[in-house]
Amino acid sequence: MTKEVQMSIKMESELREQFIALAADRHRPAAQIIRELMRRYIADSELPNALTADTLGKSDRDEDVFHATSAADLFRQLDI
Repeated sequence: MTKEVQMSIKMESELREQFIALAADRHRPAAQIIRELMRRYIADSELPNALTADTLGKSDRDEDVFHATSAADLFRQLDI
């Protein structure tokens, strides 16, 4: 069983009021949203994240690799 603890956060009163109002409009507890944001922040901070690991793997396999002689050449190849 996970032990729950309390956490205090200092923030501007206007930010808090806007957040609480938006959470209420969406019928979601503010604490639940904060926990989801924290979990997402942790997942996004993993090194390497899933997208980076996939990209590095493709590079090692010479997949989706562009060889260009200049920035203009690369942009042309990418249709940018």
